[in-house]
Amino acid sequence: MPVVVTLDKILADRGMTLTELSGRVGVTLPNLSVLKSGRARAIRFSTLEALCRELDCTPGDLLAYRPD
Repeated sequence: MPVVVTLDKILADRGMTLTELSGRVGVTLPNLSVLKSGRARAIRFSTLEALCRELDCTPGDLLAYRPD
């Protein structure tokens, strides 16, 4: 899939765990895990907004396009 989620890198840069992020944004740990692993096929704008707010980033920081 050419759209890549860079959540793991941003979490490492912020020194934050997925569990901590889950509590802050109100998204379940399994759902964030699916997103982080790249298995997600969609993301709600409200989830994207919450992630950007808590991680102090932009959607472009979380998502990258890498053609095959």
